[in-house]
Amino acid sequence: MVDHMQQERLPTNKPQKCTYAGLVSFLQGIVSRYEADRLVFVCIGTDRSTGDAIGPLVGTKLQELGYTQVIGTLADPCDASSLERYLASIDDEKIVVAIDACLGHPSSVGHFLVNNQSLQPAESVGTSLPAVGHYSIAAVVNQYGPKPYITLQTTSLFQVMRMVDQIVDAIAATVLTVTERS
Repeated sequence: MVDHMQQERLPTNKPQKCTYAGLVSFLQGIVSRYEADRLVFVCIGTDRSTGDAIGPLVGTKLQELGYTQVIGTLADPCDASSLERYLASIDDEKIVVAIDACLGHPSSVGHFLVNNQSLQPAESVGTSLPAVGHYSIAAVVNQYGPKPYITLQTTSLFQVMRMVDQIVDAIAATVLTVTERS
């Protein structure tokens, strides 16, 4: 799913740290290249860990706004046990935007890492899962440390919800606006 789209990616493939404005710009770039109905948001994570709930919370809020091309919600999370099954179900013509939480440098907490390539879920906790997406948004919810599972479990819910709202608002301002005009 990922490899055959290499030629359609943007020139840079290095993650860019950004705030809400950069997130909007990143999504506008994607929407300018593809029809909104080709986009699928794969929202990775679990509701069993506060810091790792970004994906399912975003997916749930997108569905509540009426966007149907979403994988990963609170009711049906896209986590380590279901990721491969979900990826196999995505039509090859779709453009996948992966959304996940991550841990990072203290100066990056509260920012987003956007990238014109896939992300590697569970990398910060040392788990090997398949790469996801043609594009990716990683929310830096807390700083990386020696015990990443504990860090994710003790991450501030306020921080997580603030970042969820920013991601959903950015998608609503770009992708959903285009979808409504179609």
